[in-house]
Amino acid sequence: MTVLDPLVAVLVVLVRKEGVRLAGTVMVLDVCANWWGNRHWLHDDSAQLLPLLPITLFGLFVVGSVLPLSRTLAGKADRPQEVMPPPSA
Repeated sequence: MTVLDPLVAVLVVLVRKEGVRLAGTVMVLDVCANWWGNRHWLHDDSAQLLPLLPITLFGLFVVGSVLPLSRTLAGKADRPQEVMPPPSA
């Protein structure tokens, strides 16, 4: 995650479609890692679910945003660039 998180941030800042898809993948891995790492606490005390709620909700938000953002970025890539006419002198 130390390498993937900054890579995702750079790709998203550069408005790359790959960055959006990678963000969804990394978020799923982050959420799964958090749940896996806390699994022993969950067996002992179900109240420990509460700290996992924010990351899980954020993960759902990110994963739910991947498809609409990918479609939007793909649509922008398909459109030709608008060229401004040269200024008349």
